[in-house]
Amino acid sequence: MALTKRQKQVLDFIAGFLNENGYCPSYEEIARGLDLASLATVHKHISVLETKSYLKRGFNQSRSIELMPKYLQEHQRPRPAAMEIPLLGRIAAGAPVEAVEQRETLNFADYVGNADTFALEVRGNSMIDDHICDGDRILLERVPEARDGDIVVALVAGSETTLKRFYREAGGMVRLQPANSTLKPIVVPARDVQIQGRLLAVLRKYK
Repeated sequence: MALTKRQKQVLDFIAGFLNENGYCPSYEEIARGLDLASLATVHKHISVLETKSYLKRGFNQSRSIELMPKYLQEHQRPRPAAMEIPLLGRIAAGAPVEAVEQRETLNFADYVGNADTFALEVRGNSMIDDHICDGDRILLERVPEARDGDIVVALVAGSETTLKRFYREAGGMVRLQPANSTLKPIVVPARDVQIQGRLLAVLRKYK
């Protein structure tokens, strides 16, 4: 079934919001973002898109809209032909070492060509001791779960996102641990934490 112009706008808005924020928009945010008259109109579009297998809704969950593979397959960008730069060797950051030229490449295609990879800009210094600084760009893999010690983007209580190390605690609790000795960890029930993504890489521009 073909999409109407408005249905495509709703899908594209959800995908863009997800890529920018790491979590899906609420119905209110969709309505504001697309100047829709009412939440009933948003519900109608979401229901139709779910029927057409572009979206899936969870029940009794905040921000529970999920893009289905059908949308990702139809809208995934073709992988660029060349996403490699030369890796010429290793450079000492301590004592000098002998320079030996190598013939390798650093390939970014695995990141750029993956529909589950997204980027965020870091705000704040809660992860400074893990060398993640304010203003850095981070690449993340969209995953629903995490292992102890993973650096993740977590949605807490359905409203706020944070970048922290993830640990499971006794009694069904989760600890979101900052890498900054001046800050305290966030300890909340596991049911209040939704994993949005796992850290893949940190990018920092100096120019």
